[in-house]
Amino acid sequence: MADLPQRALDDEVRRFPVPALRSEADGPSVGALEGEDRSGRLARVVEREIVPRLVLARRAEAARHATPGQAGRAPTGQEVEALAELVVERDLPVIEAFVERIRARGVAVESLYLELLAPAARRLGVLWEEDRRTFSEVTIGLWRLHQLLHGLSVLFQADALPPSPEHRILLVPAPGEQHAFGLTMAAEFFRRAGWLVSGGPALSAEEITTLVHREWFAIVGISASSLGKLDTVATTIHTIRRVSRNRALGVLVGGVVFDERPERAALVGADAWAGDARRAPLQARALLDLLVQQA
Repeated sequence: MADLPQRALDDEVRRFPVPALRSEADGPSVGALEGEDRSGRLARVVEREIVPRLVLARRAEAARHATPGQAGRAPTGQEVEALAELVVERDLPVIEAFVERIRARGVAVESLYLELLAPAARRLGVLWEEDRRTFSEVTIGLWRLHQLLHGLSVLFQADALPPSPEHRILLVPAPGEQHAFGLTMAAEFFRRAGWLVSGGPALSAEEITTLVHREWFAIVGISASSLGKLDTVATTIHTIRRVSRNRALGVLVGGVVFDERPERAALVGADAWAGDARRAPLQARALLDLLVQQA
């Protein structure tokens, strides 16, 4: 913590309130026990909340100002199209070798995630919409992209922040969604930012409701890729708020349908739009700040 700018740290301490103590039924709290002195509580806030937020802000700032020369030449549009073809047509070793050649020129794993794998997944969606690929081919391609993501995860998580029990998030696609590659990538960024992530694809509305009722989550994130899922998302959000073990549950939404029009987040009853995978953990922390202030 010694290398953090003191002014930035002081600003965060002033901005971030020390949360009121909560009962165990409400889930973990930043404050420890009723008799703990304020300085001890503040130290925990600095360690668990402020320092991780500053680290995330630094990463985001560095990403905004990075140049191709600093991080290697970014993946090109032609490489994205090539990967979208390879994941359908070729076996995994060939695909991994293709990605490794790009990484070998100095491209960061984060850039591979956001500028190669994610666009390739979107490209597969376009090919399906244009009837140039079958549903089965797109499913195979997305499965191989998941394998690539899994293979790169060890490198991506090398500098992950330690997980915090106060930061538990459930990430799920809208019930009935067929593909959830973007959500899997978002989970990678949340884990790197120190979140405990639960969830998975193909959960029914009943399974999501049961999880939120049984376990304490600070936030639930739901993704949707089509307009036809908006009513389902709205119904799911209404239900989980009613049954949630955490009475101050935060809800984020993401996916193509919200990326196109972020104002749809309010229409379905969510607290905020998550943005892209890199931005989502910052959005989640900002939402938690707001919920603490409103408590």
